[in-house]
Amino acid sequence: MSLTKRKINLDKNAKTFNLESEKYFLNRPRYPLELYSFINKHCNGNKLAWDCACGNGQVAIDLASYFEKIEASDINENQIINSFKHEKINYSIQNSENTYFPNNYFDLICAAQCLHWFNFQIYFNEVKRTLKKNGLFVTWGYSFFKIDNNIDNIIDSALFKIIDPFWSDKNRILHKQYSGIEFPFTKINIPEVEMSLSWDLNQLLSYLQTWSAVKLYIDKYSDHLLENLRQLLSGHWPENSKKKIKMDFFCYFGYNE
Repeated sequence: MSLTKRKINLDKNAKTFNLESEKYFLNRPRYPLELYSFINKHCNGNKLAWDCACGNGQVAIDLASYFEKIEASDINENQIINSFKHEKINYSIQNSENTYFPNNYFDLICAAQCLHWFNFQIYFNEVKRTLKKNGLFVTWGYSFFKIDNNIDNIIDSALFKIIDPFWSDKNRILHKQYSGIEFPFTKINIPEVEMSLSWDLNQLLSYLQTWSAVKLYIDKYSDHLLENLRQLLSGHWPENSKKKIKMDFFCYFGYNE
């Protein structure tokens, strides 16, 4: 694993991902397998893929089923230390806007749950430089979620509204599902992909611990935010029972032409 280090993003929300990275590894959901089937179907080669801002390698480990080699890069060393390991994956610490990868190198470049942290013009220039002609660029993300009306209303008032001031402007780009971003690629339309999970209350609360706005709120107020939420939800969510969590998921596919 390479430990080459480059310029670090200093956004305070982004910096939280280098803290308690083991929780991110344990509690962040994996992406729908259907998504990777569409990637495999539309990609014009399967030799080399790049997982940008890879975090703990959730995408890279799934791409290993389809590609001969995966480059996975991130600016947060602790995320990579707590990553999925595989013989096909090479991890490096570098900024996705300025990499040491060669020109015309990748068959696929993925930006999962991370595009909003980048300078779009600089990043897209780097993607177009390193992606082969007719190579595939895919970006996707998710933000909030729905369970049922009673639980959704409690979470909205006891969590979402409270932490709202602690989101970065970059997070809000994600919340708007990247609307307004001009992608310099030839768009491919694919069927809708649903991202849903079956979680108990403990799993949901553990996931919420990984949100940057939650971390920053608790750091400022030392508040029992999630414990209070647990108490409010417990009457609507029997212990150890699982509920369907439907994420607000979206994705974009495009060719480098």
